Amino acid sequence: MARLRSPILGPTQSLPSGGFIYMDGRQLARDLRGGLASLAWRQLQALWQWRSHGDYVLAIGDVVPLAAAWGSGLSYGFVGTAKSEYFLRDERGPLPQRPWFEGWSGSVYLPWERWLMGHTRCRIACVRDQLTAQWLRRWAIPAVYAGNPMMDNLHPHAATLTRLTTHWPDHPDALTLVLLPGSRAPEAMENWRQMVRAVAVILQHFPGRSLRFLGAIAPDLPLEPLQQALTAAHWSPVTDQPYPTYTQGQGWLRLSQDAYAACLHLADVGIAMAGTATEQCAGLGKPVITFPGNGPQFTRSFADTQARLLGPSILYVEHPDAVAPALATLLQHPERLQDIRANGLRRMGTAGAAQHIATLSCTST
Repeated sequence: MARLRSPILGPTQSLPSGGFIYMDGRQLARDLRGGLASLAWRQLQALWQWRSHGDYVLAIGDVVPLAAAWGSGLSYGFVGTAKSEYFLRDERGPLPQRPWFEGWSGSVYLPWERWLMGHTRCRIACVRDQLTAQWLRRWAIPAVYAGNPMMDNLHPHAATLTRLTTHWPDHPDALTLVLLPGSRAPEAMENWRQMVRAVAVILQHFPGRSLRFLGAIAPDLPLEPLQQALTAAHWSPVTDQPYPTYTQGQGWLRLSQDAYAACLHLADVGIAMAGTATEQCAGLGKPVITFPGNGPQFTRSFADTQARLLGPSILYVEHPDAVAPALATLLQHPERLQDIRANGLRRMGTAGAAQHIATLSCTST
């Protein structure tokens, strides 16, 4: 199927925070110094110039594009990716550990956000889960849940699966863990070093058990620093392998930059310090162990919010040394794994959301 490419009408710019200003006020200050205000103004001007040629705006993200869509004067739709009622509550009621200042208006979406979603020119608001849609309908907002596009295109090719598993340990009790350090340098490099430390403790905690680790590395990240971290931690490279492969004791570790979906599907458990990748892993029914990093993305605040978003799918620990005990406890309770699989599907949905959202957006105009 041919892929359509939409032209970029306005200016773009990479900012210091990588888009995570809501996790740390210092990142907002850095982005403002880096030109955030000027960029937003120029993008809004581009939208105003375009509106004479169009009749509908689809805002995707948070309140900033939503407000811009309203400011265009045209009919608009909204795909909310940044917020979920799971931040505040689950199906049983309010979460006890949520910050006191969140949810003061009765919803994770603030009154001005609800006003923008409930405006007569807002034809549809697609939110990221059924709980959020049900909650917003209390304010007569046209909120629907059409699935989560994050779960699209996660079906691995058979050839990739075959190549990724070539020459790997094939023991009946082998445990496979996917390592997800994030995609932004230099943060991902520091996250990787913390993960290598967690893996070392896992090797000590499971003596004699075959352990397979799959490092799902973003294509834009350089592999050399990650390989250096493995060598420094006494991992030995294995030659004549389809991917960079290392061994240590009963452990086997392979790095890949073109087999992300295959890594997720093969894993029994994820160890993650990432945003989207963590949610996708959980959405596939996998338990994910996380611990906070130094940011700018995967901070303690981000990890806490993500743990509330994904509920029992996340095993949140304070330190990489605590990953191994958490993993051991998890494996002792197989009934919990069944609950985690069901929870991931409920909170993240199945593939096909992008097509569903596009269809709903077209029919609502």
